Amino acid sequence: MDDVGHRWLNQHRVGQRLPRAVGGEGIHVFDEHGRRFLDGSSGPALFCLGHGHREVIEAIKAQYDTLSFGYSADFTSDPIDALADTIVDQAGGGMSRVSFVSGGSEATETAIKIALQYHLARGHAGRTHFFARRQSWHGYTMGALSLSGHPARRRPYVGALMPVTHLSPANDYRPADGVAPADLVDHLAAEFEREIHRVGVERIAAFFFEPVVGAAGGAVPAPEGYARRMREICSRFGILMVADEVMCGVGRCGTWRTLAHDGVSPDIMVTAKGLAGGYAPLGAALMTEEVYRTIADTFGTIASVHTYSGHTAACAAGLAVQKVIIRDGLVEKCRTDGTYLMGALEQAFGQNPHVGDIRGRGFFVAVELVKDRETKTHFASHLGLYKRVKDEAFARGLLCYPSPGTADGYSGDHVILAPPYIITRPEIDRMVDLLREAVDAALASAAGEAA
Repeated sequence: MDDVGHRWLNQHRVGQRLPRAVGGEGIHVFDEHGRRFLDGSSGPALFCLGHGHREVIEAIKAQYDTLSFGYSADFTSDPIDALADTIVDQAGGGMSRVSFVSGGSEATETAIKIALQYHLARGHAGRTHFFARRQSWHGYTMGALSLSGHPARRRPYVGALMPVTHLSPANDYRPADGVAPADLVDHLAAEFEREIHRVGVERIAAFFFEPVVGAAGGAVPAPEGYARRMREICSRFGILMVADEVMCGVGRCGTWRTLAHDGVSPDIMVTAKGLAGGYAPLGAALMTEEVYRTIADTFGTIASVHTYSGHTAACAAGLAVQKVIIRDGLVEKCRTDGTYLMGALEQAFGQNPHVGDIRGRGFFVAVELVKDRETKTHFASHLGLYKRVKDEAFARGLLCYPSPGTADGYSGDHVILAPPYIITRPEIDRMVDLLREAVDAALASAAGEAA
């Protein structure tokens, strides 16, 4: 390592030297200096069972002792068969087939290809255009990035991205100008139909959306009735509905399949983070039997696979994680303790003049920070308020997930809490107290610089 920081690259800043993680247990991570961090965001809403879960680790070790990977183009295995059965059963909603991949972006790419094959199989080769939403995030691969409505993240690649029609966000805290929250669903449905006719029904393959928006918006649940209206429109025009549950799914929002909360079933759904809980790279695209049969009866197979698709040890990790979630009733715990978490946040931040909104479902919640609560005006982006919150929280031993661009993709700040499902109520109280201290310190720091 030299003066530029690290030889490996991720999203850390040039020259930044990150602390070295050396251990983890339960909801805590430990660094090389013995500091203990409460993982209030499960990393990127990933570590659903926390760290060092011995039952999961032993299952992975046992699989490696037997076979690391039976290449899935040649073999099946007990873990991949059992995991497929388990998640189809847990998902419900008509999901019947699964394509395993190594993460959320690959799952999104697979869903894109499934949608294209489906329409081609039905004789609609011209249906190649996709709809998504602004203030959304679907991944950093090129297809997923094309779908994503996050202008700051798209900016370096915009000339090479495939054309996608981006609809308005479904955010009743920040509805379109002049639209009352009570009229928002009607407004968004009318916009969808208007854009369908503008683009041409015969060109549209699918509509991708997050039932609860993750990092791009800050744990934003769609307004009541939105998913049903969009489902009806998709069905009427022969457009596939694709639910991106990579971040919000696998129980985090209080139902295993997030859209079950809305009483809606998609044609395709993608999931990843909570599937193996960070113990192995794993994602999946699920589809209905009708979607699968339409493709399989014409082409014989779903034409999308990667070298590590259905990796045996990764599937063993996913199976072990799902068994614990089911056995310990952790989806229901996310729902009930999520209500407790929301109450704790309301108590800590409800009177803060710079907290405009407290929102989310289950163990996927966020606070949006604003300069003026009445007008919802955001802080100037140059203040980097989200980064100040992250640094202040880190200094106090809390890992959280602040992000910028909340309002329009460039400006606005929010902080996500997405703790491991195993967190206790006293630990929830501690997490919220630490976040309150961090937000207060960050606001004071920003105010001093603005002055």
